[in-house]
Amino acid sequence: MEAYILEHYRETGPFTFAGAYGEYFRTLPEDVPTLGRLICGQVIHRVTLREGNTNANASLLYGDMGRYPWHRMRCEDDIFLTAPAMAAELFRLDRRGFIPGRQVEHKLVVTCRYVSVLMSAILKAKGIPARSRAGFAPYFHEGVSMDHWINQYYHRGEGRWITFDADGFYEEGGMPLSQYDMPPGSFDWVAEAYLAVRRGETDGKRYLYADGLGTCGLPALVRYLVYDFHALMNHELTYTFLPAYLDGRLDSLTEEELRELDALAMLLQSPDENFQALCALWQGRKKFRILNSPLVGGSDRRGGPA
Repeated sequence: MEAYILEHYRETGPFTFAGAYGEYFRTLPEDVPTLGRLICGQVIHRVTLREGNTNANASLLYGDMGRYPWHRMRCEDDIFLTAPAMAAELFRLDRRGFIPGRQVEHKLVVTCRYVSVLMSAILKAKGIPARSRAGFAPYFHEGVSMDHWINQYYHRGEGRWITFDADGFYEEGGMPLSQYDMPPGSFDWVAEAYLAVRRGETDGKRYLYADGLGTCGLPALVRYLVYDFHALMNHELTYTFLPAYLDGRLDSLTEEELRELDALAMLLQSPDENFQALCALWQGRKKFRILNSPLVGGSDRRGGPA
């Protein structure tokens, strides 16, 4: 692996910069599975909270959902966008910080992107090359691959990226997933899924974006193609951000626009081999980086992206 690539993934972006929590992050466990289980114990996924003490939580792996305060938000994604914001709230709720056996009433309710960002931030603070990845997980529901965020870190001793998913106690819950060293084929990388759908090799309905609206196929895949690109550039977008030119029209892109995304997907299939080309695209194609959000739209800028 080229040294400059590894250095890039030691660097942080606006979501993973640890700030005042850098020193604390460096005190957390070095062993990634141990660290992942600790972080998973600080949070509740919104679906786990909604389902209560049933299904995957029947053995109370995540704690008694009945203890979660009625007055708190049922999902805190909109509040704690960055790693230090999550850390600050965890310390506010329990001054001991990231602790085993954290009480349910002192946990954050966030989704997979947030766990991924927090893991990336901690590993980067330790000087370990790490990156968040956005794609689709086929291991939650039969016949469907759900949008999902995971992580990779570079293991210098083994000379490879290790893919892992710290968003749940999957192994403890009986799921047949080697979650801290995921083998090839266990995760649906969005670039490969997108190109397979574009070529007519795969039914796009298999890939579902969990917006509660049944969004699937190319609209779901294009969204996550952009997210994975941004994540590889250390800019881990949350769900309410999209490039302005895509916002509100993921289901009505022109063939020319899709061919442009085809080219991006082909680069993303091998992000390390194509690292320089991806960086050139990041610096040169403004349309992929000029974003809309709930508070920022077309009226806030002049002209259009090039």
